[in-house]
Amino acid sequence: MPSIPIDALKPGMVAAQDVTTPDGRVILRQEGVVEPWHIQLFTGLQIQTVDVVGDDASQQVEEAAAYVQAFFAYVNPDSLPMGELYAYVVELVANRMAEGWQLPSLAERRAENVEHLVDVFPMEIVEPQRIVDHETEVASFPDIYIKLREEVESPKASVQSLSALVSQDISLAAKLLKLVNSPLYGFPSTVDSIERAISIVGIRELSTLAMGITAINYFQGIPPELIDMRTFWRHSIACGIFAKILARHLGEKEVERFFIAGLLHDVGRLVLFKKMPYASTEALIYARNNFVPIVEAERSVFGFTHTDVSSHLLAQWKFPQHLSELINFHHDPMAAPTPRLATVVHVADVFADALRIAGGNMYLLPQFYDAAWDLLGLPTSAVKRAMSEFEIEGEQTTQALF
Repeated sequence: MPSIPIDALKPGMVAAQDVTTPDGRVILRQEGVVEPWHIQLFTGLQIQTVDVVGDDASQQVEEAAAYVQAFFAYVNPDSLPMGELYAYVVELVANRMAEGWQLPSLAERRAENVEHLVDVFPMEIVEPQRIVDHETEVASFPDIYIKLREEVESPKASVQSLSALVSQDISLAAKLLKLVNSPLYGFPSTVDSIERAISIVGIRELSTLAMGITAINYFQGIPPELIDMRTFWRHSIACGIFAKILARHLGEKEVERFFIAGLLHDVGRLVLFKKMPYASTEALIYARNNFVPIVEAERSVFGFTHTDVSSHLLAQWKFPQHLSELINFHHDPMAAPTPRLATVVHVADVFADALRIAGGNMYLLPQFYDAAWDLLGLPTSAVKRAMSEFEIEGEQTTQALF
């Protein structure tokens, strides 16, 4: 309930308590709206200040806007979809501030070094192919993935054969059922068996989900002081959900591939974390201390980015080409063989990153390509619509995968 000087008082403000004359007469009741003539009267009576409602909120919005703006530094300020996204995030941050959240200070936004981490390769010889070769030599991809891929490619593949295969991995089967029963699908009744899930969702679609979940389980041993894996996967899941939402808006078929592409869009970064933890830390520090997106910091530190790593990794894993393309070009969709499809994950990543600002994320949004957005042919209103759908699907889908 701030006190506003008379010269700062504006019509439309609401009185937080009665405004009285020097002799005690009430001239504006509590919750009354200030009119222009009130301001003239207050000035004539030499009333110095008026307690109003809502100015704290206005100040919070201004502070939130200034804070969020810094994260949009690599985004075209004239972009209509990014303008919608910016306004949405400002509102989220302001709401959190109203709940008591303190904006991180500049000092808190800077990273701390982690000197004890040791890289597998010296920086002089590091390159994406060498990193991936080392990773795949020392750690084989789970057998269930290979069997799934072979089964789906087989002309004899059936609901029953795929169900029997998935059911061999209890953890995988449980996560698939939780995912299929989440708001991401919104089936009216519970899907209680893998066989029924495959019948409803489809053989290729469910196998794509299974391969994506298997990939999540592959990455163990990431130094916890380097990155909080739960936070990493929450962002990845959010990207996957947004990708599926956007694919639905576009009327795409097999929308599961967009969900999995979003889920695994930063898989190359995980390999960098495993093999080059010290240099990865340097990249994170560079990003935070120089206020640039992580992908730009990777270019400065490594000379390449995590998508260069994922390109080699997914090829060695023999991931489907149509899925690999969505992952490998999510930071440069216009260079993809099918730019429109790669744009879905590109936009989803920016949306997911933007939401993290209200959760204390310390990294700038990556570059957003307006030309790529134009390929989608979606109206600007699709931004808020996607946010609304995410609010419904997000948390329960995340819980299904953890």
